[in-house]
Amino acid sequence: MSSLSARAAGSPSVLQHALFRPLAALALLLVIDILAIPGFLQLSLKDGHLYGSIVDILNRAAPLMLAALGMTLVIATRGIDISVGAVVALSGSVAAVLVGGGPEAQTPLLWAMAAAMGVALLCGLWNGMLVTALGLQPIVATLILMVAGRGLAQLLTDGQIITVYHTPFFFLGGGHFLGLPFSLTVVALVFAAIAFMMRKTALGLFIQAVGINPVAARLAGLRTATLIVFVYVFCAACAGLAGMMVSSNIKSADANNAGLLLELDAILAVTLGGTSLAGGKFSLVGSVIGALIIQTLTFTIYSLGVPPEVNMVVKAVVVFLVCLSQSAQFKQLFSRRSA
Repeated sequence: MSSLSARAAGSPSVLQHALFRPLAALALLLVIDILAIPGFLQLSLKDGHLYGSIVDILNRAAPLMLAALGMTLVIATRGIDISVGAVVALSGSVAAVLVGGGPEAQTPLLWAMAAAMGVALLCGLWNGMLVTALGLQPIVATLILMVAGRGLAQLLTDGQIITVYHTPFFFLGGGHFLGLPFSLTVVALVFAAIAFMMRKTALGLFIQAVGINPVAARLAGLRTATLIVFVYVFCAACAGLAGMMVSSNIKSADANNAGLLLELDAILAVTLGGTSLAGGKFSLVGSVIGALIIQTLTFTIYSLGVPPEVNMVVKAVVVFLVCLSQSAQFKQLFSRRSA
């Protein structure tokens, strides 16, 4: 009996697991949807493709999940990237302009997508160099691109919505694979690749070391500047892929609204998933769950007929609560009062 109690005392509780709170929040939202929205769990099969509310939530959350995965590594190094939305608009605009507005692509589709990804990678390299080479604060460095990137996208499209009619371009954001939206396959591949790098190589440990103490990591021989540049490039690459996904889904490029405030949703998704804003501790699975929480919350608000403006208020409250949960002073104050 004593051995069983000792084993139970030594094993971590389910309630203390890092993913318990985000999973519980997602489950609560799903229960509300099941009870309040008729036919929420209903799925239909048409032409070999699954349709339904749950599939719609997953499909619409795909760009945010990509952005959150990239933001996770940036925040893990004590950084922040508020230019994600601008990169989404810029990459989508580049792809749409190169493909053109006719049924036949002006530029081969693969070249257009490669150019869009190339622009996104350059944006990430720019952010990384400003942070490492010039020593700018991450929020200041990425603020520059947040403004300039969307401005470049608007110049590229002349401030107009560029409509695309090239059918193969629609597959990335609107196609299906094995009955599910192809966007989910893209997210799964990106997640699998970065999870493999984080767990099966030393890269994850190096990123954690930089986030915990960058000075000690540098003195230990780690190339901290290279690692920081890498995470910003990876974040921009995820945003660039998300930008093409958004343009493909809506069959156009809207430089004014594409990716607007996406960076805030990505930061919120990452923090909801348990990644520490102080750096070091991060969870890729948690970030994906956080993105699903945000998209499910948005779906719930719209489906219940609540004014869209309430969505921003709810997100603000969630941000406040997340910040409180990660505040050491608040935890100490709460523990003292409870004692």
